[in-house]
Amino acid sequence: MQVYFNPNPGSWPQILARPVMNAGKLNDTVAAILNDVRTHGDKAVLAYTQRFDGATLPQPGLDQKDWAAADSISEELKAAITQAAENIRRFHAQQIQEPVKVETMPGVVCWRKSVGIEKVGLYIPGGSAPLFSTLLMLAIPATMAGCKEIVLCTPPAGDGTVHPAILFAARVAGVTKIFRTGGVQAIAAMAYGTESIPRVSKIFGPGNQYVTCAKQLVQQEGTAIDMPAGPSEVAVYADASADPSFVAADLLSQAEHGPDSQVVLVTTESSLVDAVAAEVEKQVSVLSREAIARKALDNSRFVVVKDVEEAMDILNAYAPEHLILATDNAAALAEKVINAGSVFVGHYSPESVGDYASGTNHTLPTNGYATAYSGVSIDSFVRKITFQELSPEGLKRIAGTVVTMAEAEGLSAHANAVTVRTNALK
Repeated sequence: MQVYFNPNPGSWPQILARPVMNAGKLNDTVAAILNDVRTHGDKAVLAYTQRFDGATLPQPGLDQKDWAAADSISEELKAAITQAAENIRRFHAQQIQEPVKVETMPGVVCWRKSVGIEKVGLYIPGGSAPLFSTLLMLAIPATMAGCKEIVLCTPPAGDGTVHPAILFAARVAGVTKIFRTGGVQAIAAMAYGTESIPRVSKIFGPGNQYVTCAKQLVQQEGTAIDMPAGPSEVAVYADASADPSFVAADLLSQAEHGPDSQVVLVTTESSLVDAVAAEVEKQVSVLSREAIARKALDNSRFVVVKDVEEAMDILNAYAPEHLILATDNAAALAEKVINAGSVFVGHYSPESVGDYASGTNHTLPTNGYATAYSGVSIDSFVRKITFQELSPEGLKRIAGTVVTMAEAEGLSAHANAVTVRTNALK
């Protein structure tokens, strides 16, 4: 773990740089797979599934009998998934807004209506950690938003099966179309469509740098995406009131996501650095994903700053996916957060609660995109269509304004669309 003491603000971008692959090489590799799937459809998808996941499949879809595996998980896990789903629904339900009609002037009524995107694609990472929690985070707001077709892609195990917890979560969330494919090929299949996998209008879901790159490339070709959600990251602000074991646990909860994850600690207390480092070493040694976490820790940064104001400045500059405020003064500091995907306030608000069950959405902007993007919400799954209706008297009242503006822009046909009507009303 790299430690920096009172770094000059000019060095912050270099210190806080995320681990990235060579962009040119990454783009070329991803573009080749995208083009292969666009050209060869299911054949290419199945070939990449065999190559990357070790699964030889007759077709990408699930047979009806495959869904029976959902019942094989423990009753305890079923109850946990169900509870998490209830909290996610409860939180997201508050985001649903009924249309409000506004009379901007007498006889001129405007309103806006949310309409669900008809076809959406959800990418759920699998591999060493099947993220059934991400399925809940995406599928629940999609169904609540009124999306008519929800397509889910997730990489299979080597024997071609889908993890039973993913199947159970899909059942709870109301998803019925699951396809066994992951990585770039899954993004390609949903963007272009294949013989089996429907083409969608918008793709959601996190992934590694290959998946993120694929999403960005298909976006350039007209398929919308939620955000560039790549490798996971967390930043923690901690002061003398923080418990080093809590802080270390929070750092490791993100480090275990993948070797390209990044964790950052910002503190005003130099003594806390050694205490947290010791706790990290103590805790990492007993993790089931120790090797992955240790690799991610190579990307970690501990930064000691002079005061809390500088701490908040560097954290806002970093714009973390997850931000934990481990301080007695957390509520006040939360008001100073400008750039973050999701904020965890106080000593007893671990990031893992937001990952699973508090109710907020865990699909969040990474890699500094929190400066411009929000996390997934109901709004992510809808289009907001505006409407206006004018009465004859309303048109008369607004006619002069529209005609004057249209003529000033040299758009006489715009003006005529109004005057032809007002002349008819005389």
